[in-house]
Amino acid sequence: MLRNETLRNIALTPDLHDYLLTAGRMTPDPLLVEMAERTRAVVPDQAHMVVAPEEGALLTFLVRLLGARRIVEVGTFTGTSSLCLARGLPPGGSLITCDVSDEWTATAREFWALGGVDDRIELRLGPAVETLRALPAEPHLDLAFIDADKPGYISYWEELVPRMKPGALLLVDNTLFSGEVIADFPGEKAAAIRKFNEHARRDERVQLVMLPVADGLTMARRLPAGESPF
Repeated sequence: MLRNETLRNIALTPDLHDYLLTAGRMTPDPLLVEMAERTRAVVPDQAHMVVAPEEGALLTFLVRLLGARRIVEVGTFTGTSSLCLARGLPPGGSLITCDVSDEWTATAREFWALGGVDDRIELRLGPAVETLRALPAEPHLDLAFIDADKPGYISYWEELVPRMKPGALLLVDNTLFSGEVIADFPGEKAAAIRKFNEHARRDERVQLVMLPVADGLTMARRLPAGESPF
């Protein structure tokens, strides 16, 4: 394994993380802060599922960088990542987001309206695989974000990759899973993530990078015909 022993990723202490957010202009605005507080109040045991501030800022940045107009998200929860994605959309852009919980997404709907992006977001409740299979089969998506049940990741990936335009970006969250992906005996979710990571690594339809952002973020660019993944 090739590795620069002197330049490993720096560990983020709380103070350094605060500096990162401030210096990088990624400090959550009041609406995002309120969303996080509401999530902790409504579903305290699952509040850790809200995307990290730096990841939310990155989502908005990438949507704008790509000029993405058609986005699909798998896993809505209380709507923070949807809000961040929708904020980056140009006029006429749209986001379809999939979830199974009417309770959790009720919070999302409220904050999408407060953030002025509810007209750009279509929530589809039901099994995400069925929602994805109902989408047009041809490549038409500019960006997709997977952040849902971990055993479903491979199925979501396989439905989305053929629907991504050449050059489109597919993002997958939690791909380091708190480091448990390299454990000798990973739990069920970590084992599913490890299986997904290997599946994605072998997929020559995409150019792939994995970044140590938040809990691990895999970024996959759909390759145009004839372009090498390496």
